[in-house]
Amino acid sequence: MKLLLDTHIWIWALEEPKKLGRVARRRIESLKNELFLSPISIWEARNLERRGRLRARPSFPEWLDRVFLQTPLREAPFNLAVAAAASRLELPQSDLGDILLAATALTFDLTLVTADAQLLDCDWLKTLSND
Repeated sequence: MKLLLDTHIWIWALEEPKKLGRVARRRIESLKNELFLSPISIWEARNLERRGRLRARPSFPEWLDRVFLQTPLREAPFNLAVAAAASRLELPQSDLGDILLAATALTFDLTLVTADAQLLDCDWLKTLSND
């Protein structure tokens, strides 16, 4: 299975794995599955760190380097196809990060692992709940 980690799922997997549901954790840890991360999640993580909602120690760049060394992630790039897909999406929320992650999942045929109820309710989007 090809899994795109929503930003909060990625951070929880790294920093607070107890927040992951049993099924989501098993799927993320399974070597049979491929884990993808969007550059959008790095941007969102940096914004969380700036607002004090993420502790990236000793600094954000060093935290990010450590994360990439310890976690086998594939890049789900933000490109023209993703931007075009995002321009066609109508989501109940106006969170740009969610729109771009949903567009990324659609563009690359990935399953979005999320705890976001509004994304889970999108029947046109392949999702895996954090339950």
